[in-house]
Amino acid sequence: MKHIIKYLAFSFALIMLINACTKTDNLPYYASGTASVLTGSVSKVKAVSKDSLKVGLVLNWSDPKYATSAKTEKFIIEFDSSGRNFAKSVKYTVTGVLTDTFTNRDLNNILLGFGFNFNVAYNVDIRVTSSYGNNNDQAVSNTITVNMTPYVTPPVVVPPFTGSLFIVGSATASFNPTNGGWQNPVPDPLGKFAMIDSVTYVGVFNLTGGGQYLLLPKNSSWDYKYAVIDPNVPNIASGSGGSFGYYTSANNTAYNSNIPAPANSGWYTIKVDFQHGIYSVNPYIIGDSMVPSQLVLVGDYNGWSNTSTPASSAIFTQLNSCQFQISAALPASKSYLILPNPGSWDYKYAVESSSIPAAGGTFGYYSKYNNTKYNSNFSTPATQGTYTITTNFYDNTFTVQ
Repeated sequence: MKHIIKYLAFSFALIMLINACTKTDNLPYYASGTASVLTGSVSKVKAVSKDSLKVGLVLNWSDPKYATSAKTEKFIIEFDSSGRNFAKSVKYTVTGVLTDTFTNRDLNNILLGFGFNFNVAYNVDIRVTSSYGNNNDQAVSNTITVNMTPYVTPPVVVPPFTGSLFIVGSATASFNPTNGGWQNPVPDPLGKFAMIDSVTYVGVFNLTGGGQYLLLPKNSSWDYKYAVIDPNVPNIASGSGGSFGYYTSANNTAYNSNIPAPANSGWYTIKVDFQHGIYSVNPYIIGDSMVPSQLVLVGDYNGWSNTSTPASSAIFTQLNSCQFQISAALPASKSYLILPNPGSWDYKYAVESSSIPAAGGTFGYYSKYNNTKYNSNFSTPATQGTYTITTNFYDNTFTVQ
């Protein structure tokens, strides 16, 4: 019996060894596909809101011919602003088809999502990446470029009929001290927003923590206001903000509650987006974290004269809570600086380098106590003439026209 058991064990081991040495069949091989060739139905899209549901663009691409059923082939369509190499692309995924259709509304939403301005033409790059259904063997098509113009769509909230927007409330007591910040009319320009476009307003304000405020389209009137439904919604006071609506004495909507300010006092940016009916509030951390009370221009145009009592022609006019403007005769290819304290060189607004275009760009704050990278003079245009300089402290940008 013992010999039989040994024989069986030996036989089993031999069988296992033979199986281990037997070569298995090759795994199935699937050939690679080829990159699709992409074409578009048009080279330019310029629609109007009434045609939003009409087809604006049809994309077609060739079959990549993967070794699988065509019904399982996967395609990722990408849109992005030209020149960004699809770094911030909007993607759509389709399976088993060699075409896709986009309405004018689809395209308009893509363009507005890129932050494009209404009625301005932009070039948009489009490509298609094909693959097996499990994303294997990806192949990128050629890139086509379509010129597209965003159109204005009816905003969620009616924009100010006056073209102006003001802030009032206990949160504004730092610059509107009368009546605890509820004095109306509101101090202009300190309580005024800057209009970026017909549906977007921005401002930089020194807010009193824990206070409240309202937005008014007409200074000195309580008949119209922008407010919220529920001031207790999480994060409504700062960060993402929330939804708001329009309330008038003749149209009593649900938007009738004051907007809560952040818990902590300080400088904040407020962006009001009427197109989408939302607003946002964030700490102001650009430059020296506050908007200056005055600005003066010094440079080659006035022999770099810097006195504590500058000429009126050297003083900027404050347009609103974040924008200042001045017109001056500038010499060709020279330089200038913008100072918050006339007569002192200790503080200045400047650019990062002399290569910043004279027509505009980003500027920053520099002081002898805070040596930032912004330590180069602004350049004047190449042609002598009278120019208007506008500074925007909401995003620390300037333009020269």
